[in-house]
Amino acid sequence: MSDQMPNAQPQFLTVGEGEAARDIAIIVRSAQAGGDAPALVWLSGYRSDMSGTKAVELDGLAAELGLACIRLDYSGHGLSGGSFSDGTISRWLEEALAVIRHVSPERVILVGSSMGGWIALRLAQELARQGGPKLVGMVLIAPAPDFTSELIEPNLKAKERKSLAERGYFEERSQYSPEPNIYTKALIEDGHENRVLDGIIETGCPVHILQGMKDADVPHAHAMKLVEHLPADDVVLTFIRDGDHRLSRPGDIALLLSAVKGILASSADRKMPA
Repeated sequence: MSDQMPNAQPQFLTVGEGEAARDIAIIVRSAQAGGDAPALVWLSGYRSDMSGTKAVELDGLAAELGLACIRLDYSGHGLSGGSFSDGTISRWLEEALAVIRHVSPERVILVGSSMGGWIALRLAQELARQGGPKLVGMVLIAPAPDFTSELIEPNLKAKERKSLAERGYFEERSQYSPEPNIYTKALIEDGHENRVLDGIIETGCPVHILQGMKDADVPHAHAMKLVEHLPADDVVLTFIRDGDHRLSRPGDIALLLSAVKGILASSADRKMPA
């Protein structure tokens, strides 16, 4: 699409100082619609980046509707600098927050996939605590909040525990890449500091969760557990009976874009005078 070209070149934002400094790649689509329509913010999953199918389709929706769209690669991912093995939830959260503050939209809708769902929920907490753009909605795709403590640690094999203790990490075969997934001791320990499923999560906005029932990575019971921790919010949970973890098929993408449009409509309705 020709209208996507001017925004296709990444910018780089340095986050952190000294040895912790890393250059974070961002692609920002400027709003065309005028007014105060919210910006869409894409948050990728573990080892995913902003050039994936869902991210590109979300940007295409923004182009179609004249909305701003912000995408980033976490450090150690995609076009960004930094080492993947240094990555933790706190580090990637810091980067996402820095990017949002740098672009400084007035209102945002967070769209998070897998680990990006966890980052989105933590962003909601940090924006509420620190101030910043108003969060008007969230769309979470196969969200994996607390996956280190909820999904990885309980299933560690003896050899993986030994590798963590002796080498500081363990490897696991990936069905999405020839390179194995690497889980570090730092990632797992930091995960405890970022837990969200240990009390009520108050996002203050509507939340739409899309979850495949044939997801081999994040069981659909995990999405139901998340809903239990969102009692104060307007939550819609959509199960895709034959959906896998990626939810990148045309029908899955249609559901994602429809969910985003639904959040956009509800945010517009809430701004209308009574």
